[in-house]
Amino acid sequence: MKIAVLISGRGSNLQSLIDACATDDFPAEIVLVISNKADAYGLKRADEASIPTAIFNHKDFATREEFDDAMSNAIEAAGAEFICLAGFMRLLSDTFVKRWHDRLINIHPSLLPTFKGLHVHEQVIERGALFSGCTVHFVRAAMDEGPIIAQAVIPVKPDDNADTLAARVLEQEHVIYPKALRLIAEGRVRVSGERAIIDGRKTPDGHLANPE
Repeated sequence: MKIAVLISGRGSNLQSLIDACATDDFPAEIVLVISNKADAYGLKRADEASIPTAIFNHKDFATREEFDDAMSNAIEAAGAEFICLAGFMRLLSDTFVKRWHDRLINIHPSLLPTFKGLHVHEQVIERGALFSGCTVHFVRAAMDEGPIIAQAVIPVKPDDNADTLAARVLEQEHVIYPKALRLIAEGRVRVSGERAIIDGRKTPDGHLANPE
């Protein structure tokens, strides 16, 4: 399966996908990396892996729809059939989300549907949550909404602050994002209503996935 990855920054989740795709048995290939920021470090990661890149500065477009259309056209021209958001810090238009319906996934650093939006780890600490984690989900028009594909759960330690919690959650993001993509590329995921149904109930080595 040919995929495009959208980034805005350092691209650590992009790197986890690059590393996974570099293995012999991984059923997906990254054919394009797009950033809305020319100085995003993730572009260097893509260059080092010989993956084509493109930069679309959202400030160069009159509307969000025009920006999204330009990205969609580039993605289709590259032959990509699926999109992974990996730290892409722009809200996508309804038109873009509908165009890529069930072919667009995101990773969020909380156990959705709780703690949506920004400053997630600060929210978790402030609310005194005992557990946190991350979620891979299909994207819908509303922010941080959509069928959940996989989640990883970690305990919140008594001495955690937002930075230490974020670091441990990020480690799990790097684990479950490639696993979720593998499930999709292997044809093991289908959407029924607003649930992602996983054939086999779990990811390859036991991380939580939505059961049938």
